[in-house]
Amino acid sequence: MSDFSNVRQVSWHSRGFLASQTAYVTLALALLVAAISVVAPEFLSFGNLSNVLTDFSYIGIVAFGSTLVIITGGIDLSVGSSMGLSAIIAAMLFRALGPTAVAAVPGAVLAISVVGGLAVGATIGLINGLLIAYTGLAPFVTTLGMLSIVRGLCYAITNGQGVDITGPEANLFFRLSDGTLLGLPVPLLYLLALGVMMGLLLHHTARGRYVFAIGGNERAAALTGVPVQRVKTGVYVLSGLTAALSGILLGGWLGSVPANLADGYELRIIAASVIGGANLLGGVGGPLGAIVGSALIEVIRNGLVLARVNTYWQQTVVGAIIIAAVLVDRLRSRRLGQ
Repeated sequence: MSDFSNVRQVSWHSRGFLASQTAYVTLALALLVAAISVVAPEFLSFGNLSNVLTDFSYIGIVAFGSTLVIITGGIDLSVGSSMGLSAIIAAMLFRALGPTAVAAVPGAVLAISVVGGLAVGATIGLINGLLIAYTGLAPFVTTLGMLSIVRGLCYAITNGQGVDITGPEANLFFRLSDGTLLGLPVPLLYLLALGVMMGLLLHHTARGRYVFAIGGNERAAALTGVPVQRVKTGVYVLSGLTAALSGILLGGWLGSVPANLADGYELRIIAASVIGGANLLGGVGGPLGAIVGSALIEVIRNGLVLARVNTYWQQTVVGAIIIAAVLVDRLRSRRLGQ
């Protein structure tokens, strides 16, 4: 009797996490860090590492929401503009509420300002989601239009001027959005906490399974009872919320909010998601990939700065990495017969 136990047997390095694009990118990140450390020893200085961890956290937080959208087979180009408008509204609320009776209630100004900023991001995401899920508009066109609308609002309501974050609770806000805790940058702690929450959502809830099902085959998901329209709307709302949170934290780090805050961040955010393993065709992605992809982009950017490479080359490098990441994933999928 023949033994066919070895038929279609997959080697250990081609199973589970080790077979994923995230694993390859993690390895590439480790090698890149080692190489940059040799070429530019100042890369490992405490101050520089703190800056790298802080900077990539802002991208990573938004990449969580972007990854959710990409898993469903969509895309959100409005996240950078959402970051800017949410932070502007939060800063304006800080200034407007400072002289009012609300300031007499401890924490009220801070809470209302931050919630107001988050509400702006959620509203932008809700509009995107409703237009895409219920009217059938293409995600690319819808969010591209929203990018322009929201960025225009950023300039219109500020007259192109920055908005300082002032008021009786501004210092408390700065402590909660910047600085360090347990030796780690505060934005990084927010990133890690949100990463755990996203992992639980995707892998331990019915809604998370719905997200993957929609990205894998939306029609089949609908036929099996998945509330496709509600789930798709929800992921765009979450994308808007993560963009708003990151924009507000970034404003706290800067101490004020320029009208062009996060202008052009869309490329870096979507690149972080795709490089980390989110498939633009849908059905694949996760929080670890978003973190690793964001870290890789920031390490490259920081390394180019330390190497005194012209900053205009940064976008070129990021674009090349996106193409390389998609190509590697495609070749890997073909090799595994997917």
